[in-house]
Amino acid sequence: MKVRELAVTGAFEFTPRSFVDNRGLFVAPFSEQAFVEATGRPMRVAQTNHSTSKRGVIRGVHFADVPPGQAKYVFCPRGALLDVVIDIRVGSPTFGAWDSVRCDDREYRAVFLPEGVGHAFLSLVDSSVMAYMCSTPYNPAAEHTINPLDPELGLPWPEDVRPVLSDRDAAAPDLAEAIASELLPSYAQCQSWYRSQAATLAHLV
Repeated sequence: MKVRELAVTGAFEFTPRSFVDNRGLFVAPFSEQAFVEATGRPMRVAQTNHSTSKRGVIRGVHFADVPPGQAKYVFCPRGALLDVVIDIRVGSPTFGAWDSVRCDDREYRAVFLPEGVGHAFLSLVDSSVMAYMCSTPYNPAAEHTINPLDPELGLPWPEDVRPVLSDRDAAAPDLAEAIASELLPSYAQCQSWYRSQAATLAHLV
């Protein structure tokens, strides 16, 4: 398992090894050992999600209130997606920064997003599947979105793909509006939560 820390502090890319033979393919997109070594914390799984998207669909930018927030470990078992992580934690040294990972059914790269960061992805081909491991159950009252087409974010959406958004994401506030309305999570609160998760791991060990 190859691991790369992304430009957003606390977010990581994981690239597993694939085993191919005349029967097909075997791959393990998640390894607890590699995850803990990289992040210093456990990955609690309270819910798994599965979405299928046609080409051009953008889902996000989504995030949840912290605490507890919702950490995600995502990968693409079919098709191809451009996954984007955005630092929206007010006070973060990388606030406003983003990084992207191509997730597809050739390399099976996975992305870990800690609580408090923004997440969005674009489907590059029809019938692309995103699989999510989530640290907390879906809580609509604590879930928020920022418009993924906000020019201030400057996200790397391909120019040759026509974006398709849900009504909720299309009507979402831009980054400046989210800041003004104090909608965004605090970096200090997020750091406190991350430390509590690391302490949980130490207790388990």
